[in-house]
Amino acid sequence: MRTEAARSTSSREPDGPAIETRGLVKVFGDNRAVDGIDLRVPAGTLYGVLGPNGAGKTTAVKMLATLLRPDGGEARVFGHDVVREADAVRTRVSLTGQYASVDEDLTGTENLVLLARLLGHSKPAARKRAGLLLESFGLTDAAGRQVKQYSGGMRRRIDIAASILNTPDLLFLDEPTTGLDPRSRNQVWDIVRAVVAQGTTVLLTTQYLDEADQLAGRIAVIDHGRVIAEGTPGQLKSSVGAGSVHLRLRDAGQREEARRVLSQTLAAQVQPESDPVALTARVQGGGTERGAAEQAALALAELSRSGITVDHFSLGQPSLDEVFLALTDRPAHDEQPENGRAGHGSPLNTPSQKGRSRNGQAAEEATP
Repeated sequence: MRTEAARSTSSREPDGPAIETRGLVKVFGDNRAVDGIDLRVPAGTLYGVLGPNGAGKTTAVKMLATLLRPDGGEARVFGHDVVREADAVRTRVSLTGQYASVDEDLTGTENLVLLARLLGHSKPAARKRAGLLLESFGLTDAAGRQVKQYSGGMRRRIDIAASILNTPDLLFLDEPTTGLDPRSRNQVWDIVRAVVAQGTTVLLTTQYLDEADQLAGRIAVIDHGRVIAEGTPGQLKSSVGAGSVHLRLRDAGQREEARRVLSQTLAAQVQPESDPVALTARVQGGGTERGAAEQAALALAELSRSGITVDHFSLGQPSLDEVFLALTDRPAHDEQPENGRAGHGSPLNTPSQKGRSRNGQAAEEATP
């Protein structure tokens, strides 16, 4: 167990990756939950892992945090093998799982002071650190209330605060905003940005495409236990075209004809929206925004020549939602949490959600 003073002298090897995996595999019976994942996460960055429920995101995180033993391949965290050097890995990382794991019967202050004491802080230092974090996370007014009286957003904030009592070199955030309202999500996003700004590497798994787009410098898209795409948000978007045409017709009866005209003019698949007068199409345009704009202008002119009245026409960069659809043949919003809670619908979540590695504290289900 390290004290905060010991933590401050730790080196982060800025020239090496924070995470590096090759052929990482985890099998549960006949299910290859993680099927040969290769990742390289640069130190000091926020890296997003995006995928549907059951894709293997949480299982991969648990292996990297030493909570599950890999069945194949290798993984290193700041150069330390997660199996042979599990203790060294645990001193560098912290994990916030999908569900808050602080004690709901304790107050916010009591939770943070207790955990700080377990991490080696003196009593005065623990209270000082707890007070600073409660203030930074906007929880000072609720510090003396039991956590069970907190809102969902407040619980997520106290949980993340507990994860950085000793500032980790690497923080795993496993779907940290699931179930939160937009305001609470934005508050958590601000906290995550602040953590990265202080030099901590963050690996974020998420089921929200806008979250990955807003926060992550690079994103790995995982499906069926494999990485099917990797790159910056811009690179992933450009991989499915230079832009997206969105239009609304005046007459719903003309939609099929408009779809035919757009398909021929743009040489692209045209998708009808749930709105009976709306259509969307991806535009290649030679892979450039200018080329896409020229194609879109030609399409609009052809619609006019065909007697089709367009009330609204726009050209925008493809969204990550469209990227996800193109890569997996299903929309990301099909990712429905089971029983009202986000998580994998496979045996991947059988270990207790309360387990975590917190700067040298091994969780109960850790398997070195």
